Amino acid sequence: MLRKVPGPAKNNYLQPIQTPCERCPFHKLPSLRKFTADELAFVKGFKRAEMRVPAGHTLFIENEEHRHIYTVLSGWAIRYKMLEDGRRQILNFALPSDFLGMQNAILKSMKQSVEALTSMTLCVFDRNQIWEIYKAYPELSFDITWIASRDECLVGENLLSVGRRTGLERVAYVLLHLFMRAKGLGLTKDNQLQLPVTQQQVADALGLSIVHTNKTIRKLSKHKLISWRQGIFEIFDLQRLSEIAMYNHEEPGPRPFI
Repeated sequence: MLRKVPGPAKNNYLQPIQTPCERCPFHKLPSLRKFTADELAFVKGFKRAEMRVPAGHTLFIENEEHRHIYTVLSGWAIRYKMLEDGRRQILNFALPSDFLGMQNAILKSMKQSVEALTSMTLCVFDRNQIWEIYKAYPELSFDITWIASRDECLVGENLLSVGRRTGLERVAYVLLHLFMRAKGLGLTKDNQLQLPVTQQQVADALGLSIVHTNKTIRKLSKHKLISWRQGIFEIFDLQRLSEIAMYNHEEPGPRPFI
């Protein structure tokens, strides 16, 4: 059965800027690097609008060209590729502060699709202006290269999970990975996270059946490592979950964003 793909975000979702760059909430996060005054002024001029899209809306469609690129101001999304018969492989998840559309800016079309998991607010940039960053702001251009490298690393970790980790290790890794990313953004509280991801989406990311995924999550819950009920994910034993997932908790320091 073919999976219906909704159309890309339309211009009528564009709105005037409600969150000026100088009041961006990301500046308060120790996990993200600070801009210099000149960089902040450039990014402020680079930002064209904001866009609000509903959950389930497709921001980018694979092999299509799009005018805009985005930074996620709020909300979650998935990046994925799909076969003609509707089978889908989720490549990774996009969270607030993530940059979407790099392929669209460099390769002139997207090589993967991006769909909103929740309602989202996005900072909107014109893809053609990205070259101005490389011309005038070497540190910001390095940041863009760093972001692209990080995305490659995330896909590599997912490939390692699909290819070599056991089902238990895969599920433990992706849940811990999402939790730790959200924690760095201030989205967790008391080891809990409101996780807008379904078990089917976990299965699509890990190359597992929904039945296997459900059994594995129940096994982790039975051993009192996690709880995941009504959209609330909680970790009870971080050390043991990390051991199962073979998760590296090393922090690279404040990371860039645009």
